[in-house]
Amino acid sequence: MIHRKFGVWIPSSINNARTPTAVALGNFDGIHLGHRQVLKPILKLTKEYTPTVVTFEPHPQEFFSGESRQLLTPTNEKIQILSSLKIKQLIRLPFNQDLASLSPLEFVVDILINKLNVKYISVGENFYFGYKRTGTVELLRDFTERFGISVHTTKLQTFLNSNRKTPLRISSSRIRKYLTDGNMTEVKQMLGYSYFLRGLVVSGQKIGRTIGFPTANLKLPEDKLLPCDGVYCVYVELENKNISKGVINIGKRPTINSGSTVEVHLLDWSGNLYGKTLTVYLEKFLRSEQKFSSLKTLKDQIEQDCRKARSILI
Repeated sequence: MIHRKFGVWIPSSINNARTPTAVALGNFDGIHLGHRQVLKPILKLTKEYTPTVVTFEPHPQEFFSGESRQLLTPTNEKIQILSSLKIKQLIRLPFNQDLASLSPLEFVVDILINKLNVKYISVGENFYFGYKRTGTVELLRDFTERFGISVHTTKLQTFLNSNRKTPLRISSSRIRKYLTDGNMTEVKQMLGYSYFLRGLVVSGQKIGRTIGFPTANLKLPEDKLLPCDGVYCVYVELENKNISKGVINIGKRPTINSGSTVEVHLLDWSGNLYGKTLTVYLEKFLRSEQKFSSLKTLKDQIEQDCRKARSILI
């Protein structure tokens, strides 16, 4: 059985994959600019092979640590981005003890050759695979040459952040670090797009509307990685239609002690959003959360946040 989502084929079993394949190997969390360079070569082979991303679920670090891992791009978001890039197939290998125990040669023969009939492989130069990550890019190339399979290696991509002249490597872990600092400018530089939160609008406490700032309370995927708590200026899409600029609060709303929430106020917009899906693009961190002495003081601060957001957002 093959399931199709957003134009991407997702086999329920690797035995049902569409073959022959041109494969990009990796975890691709975030699908940042470095990942996109790895994807480019297989997209040039669509007439001959099925351009296929092969990734691992759960993330190997989650499997070995036993701790759940928040993701830059949960599965549905990853699929949608891959679809926009014209990837035709996603293979999600269940990362379990059996897969972790495969030697590098077993991984190449059992998975890539026998199951996926791979003809072309694209990886980053720091790709490792097989038992205890003993498989290197050089070993992959040695193994596959005898089967007439081409391997393309992409150099690590770099960027210049605002504070340094020395290029820094683009990586999912570095994006995570900048998210914890609320540094959305560097995050966008590495991703190639604004980090976004996509969720269903659900009923909240409706306190915002009592002070003149109604908010949409978002229910996000449980494994979505949130940036640091605080207030951000954002662009908002309603079911793929750009509708507004806004401000979002991520955190615990200490003034009213309401617990953790993600809620967005749309500027110059009104209407019923309950049950709708919003995509919120985080553009700039405005301030940390703080506890105000009254709702009036909170309202004054939100007004300042909105004015600042208007000055930043084009």
